[in-house]
Amino acid sequence: MEKDKVLNKLSRRNFLRNSVIAATGVSLLPSLLSSCKDDEVLDYKPDGESGFFEGVASFDPAQDRVVLWTRYTLAQNGNTNPVILLDVATDKDFKEVVASESVAVDVNSDYTVNVDVSNLKSNTKYYYRFRDQQTGAASVIGETKTLPAAGEVNEVKMAVVSCANFQSGLFNVYGAVAESEADVVVHLGDYIYEYGRGGYGTSALTTSLGREHEPEGEIITIEDYRGRYRQYRRDEQLQKAHQLKPFICVWDDHEITNDAYKDGAQNHQPDEGDYNTRKLNALQVWHEYLPARTADKTKIYRSFNVAGIVHLMMLDTRIIGREKQLEYTDYLTPSGLNSAAFLADWQNPQRTILGEEQRNWLLTEISGSQAKWQVLGSQVLMGKIFIPAELLLFTAQLAAGNASPELLAGYNRLVTELVTIKARLMQGDASVSDAERARVETVLPYNLDAWDGYPVEREVVFAAAAAAGKDLVALAGDTHNAWSSKLSTAGGNQIGTEFATASVSSPGLEAIFGNKPEVVKGIEQAFQLLVEDLNYLNASERGYLLTTFSGNEAKAEWRFIQTLEVKNTTTTTGKTVVEA
Repeated sequence: MEKDKVLNKLSRRNFLRNSVIAATGVSLLPSLLSSCKDDEVLDYKPDGESGFFEGVASFDPAQDRVVLWTRYTLAQNGNTNPVILLDVATDKDFKEVVASESVAVDVNSDYTVNVDVSNLKSNTKYYYRFRDQQTGAASVIGETKTLPAAGEVNEVKMAVVSCANFQSGLFNVYGAVAESEADVVVHLGDYIYEYGRGGYGTSALTTSLGREHEPEGEIITIEDYRGRYRQYRRDEQLQKAHQLKPFICVWDDHEITNDAYKDGAQNHQPDEGDYNTRKLNALQVWHEYLPARTADKTKIYRSFNVAGIVHLMMLDTRIIGREKQLEYTDYLTPSGLNSAAFLADWQNPQRTILGEEQRNWLLTEISGSQAKWQVLGSQVLMGKIFIPAELLLFTAQLAAGNASPELLAGYNRLVTELVTIKARLMQGDASVSDAERARVETVLPYNLDAWDGYPVEREVVFAAAAAAGKDLVALAGDTHNAWSSKLSTAGGNQIGTEFATASVSSPGLEAIFGNKPEVVKGIEQAFQLLVEDLNYLNASERGYLLTTFSGNEAKAEWRFIQTLEVKNTTTTTGKTVVEA
């Protein structure tokens, strides 16, 4: 299928098929079972399992509205077009009901229910539930909250999460987020993983915990993606997070396939069919399970105004505009890296991670907002992670899974040498030679799949923020590790800060370097010393990021769980950073 036809087909899909207007200043009675008599309900005996097994969820809160979600599994002898009732109230006992209406199950969208409820009050908690008129089945009671308007609150708390691999262990991070004080959850992608059983993320815990991927193979078809989402959404702790917190989501690559970009992906092979058809399948199912309030379903970039304090701009740095990532291996010659060819391509002013339309939208959003904090929900790292060029070859080999004892030993020797030189420079040691200085100051980007691979466009965004005099904060996921970096221009001027979250369960750098604490700690310290803009790195723990924004400061707390092996939502705060 041609790419334009694929995208046009998706953009025309309407996943928010239900719209409910809440009553204001009046309390309604929950809808009566008007389409069938009580004795008909009592006489009905469902054949097979039926119910709301994937729980409930809420998405894209605004000051006056929120999207409510569920999925309904029909009994074998149930009505193929069941009448589902949605009740929304301001109390958990449903005595103060503001909406109670029948809504449609979308049989063409895997029996999901997406309802955009409007006319709500700002900064208000609401309770909701779904019920089947025929069977009497009812969902759990969900909780959600509308965003505050300007002046209603003094601070905004957002939990930031990404990268949840079902095969890697329990979703304790989601359980911790559910119990947190966050008002809203910002999910930066890799909500699912596309690999089959035994693929990436598999560990000793996979079999012992019974967390093998379903369906068994790598997901490609629309039914494959739906099956994988159903598996993830039946996880107890993910359900709890959705039940108690509204989510704002964007996709990253694994919702489609690894290292995806506009026209292809590393993990899509010719024998797996047409890439754009696969992408259409993936994005359609994403909207079925993670609805976003966008008119064009191929364009998920959108903004949220939170209390006049935060202007949250959710980006698509993965699919809509991203050109293919550069790879160092394409520039290797028998004599080493062809630096001239690489630099020419890397600094090409036409290279884009956003695409022209999204970039223009973003620049307009930044310049037009009056909020104190301009916050970017960017799937991938925006800060510069430039490492000494000597380390690149070692790092690439380790990342490819070639962590032999000899290679690790060589890596450690090199890091020790470079750290020693850098420490001498920082101490003002005049005996450091020009050759030694060049070893630590000749740097290249560590990860070309991040904003580091698109430096010219990053400078354009930074320039817009600087010109508007805005306080810029980038939120990121993708790497599975926790980072904090300065956002600085090519000229070294700081225009903001990046807070990047660790993963829910996907393995971090410890999967490459091993789990020995002294080794991981050494890597963390070496990165923080050798990378100019980097202030913090946690390379081995799983967790989430709690951000608190006020009129005076932006605070980030990296909270880490203790284990993926047994259910335990206890967290410790590994680092707190405050920006004024």
